[in-house]
Amino acid sequence: MLTKKTWYVLVLVVGLTCWVYGEPGQGKDAAAQAQPLFNGKDFTGWVRFLPDANVDADTVWQVKDGVIHCTGTPTGYLRTEQPYGDYRLELEWRWVEKPGNSGVLLHITGDDKVWPKSIEAQLKSDNAGDFYVIEGTDFKEHVNKDDRRVPKKMESNEKPIGEWNKMEIECKGDTIKVYVNGVLQNEATETSVVKGMIGLQSEGAPIEFRNIVLKPLPSSVRRVEK
Repeated sequence: MLTKKTWYVLVLVVGLTCWVYGEPGQGKDAAAQAQPLFNGKDFTGWVRFLPDANVDADTVWQVKDGVIHCTGTPTGYLRTEQPYGDYRLELEWRWVEKPGNSGVLLHITGDDKVWPKSIEAQLKSDNAGDFYVIEGTDFKEHVNKDDRRVPKKMESNEKPIGEWNKMEIECKGDTIKVYVNGVLQNEATETSVVKGMIGLQSEGAPIEFRNIVLKPLPSSVRRVEK
């Protein structure tokens, strides 16, 4: 027969186990389901789009030492080959030489062009976390229809030029939440688009990206058919 002290020890062990590993399906299994979008070696699974087909994409986008290097010129973007819905995207970015402009394009649909139908999570210096509606996309919080921008909720919390920042974007159904360096900066609800490709902009200044990963929500990362 177990003593009262033994029961207390068992309860403590079970509690600590749940705290470390989380709810069922959120521990080792969830980690196993995490899907790197960038393999750290090349652009497998990605499309590099530039409006001018005569420009060599290798002069704009390169991979070195596990990092994506983008010159920022000419304007264009790097996007996934596959569309996705219901996911949590994590990525790191930094400005190499000076403050600049870029963004994460969410739910890209339609033809490749500058800029494609999507909702942009802004990376522009001092504005990371703003939303932009592009090519007719919309959401509830976009009240001023004369302005495509919906500003972030909090003060800018970006790191100095040359240091790595982290953005986490949760896309679940018709809701998008954007976190910058751990702070919830913006939320869009009742979005008009709920799935599509994911893109990274080349927009004027050298920028680098790394550790681009899709992680499961309480259900799972879901790739959708085109």
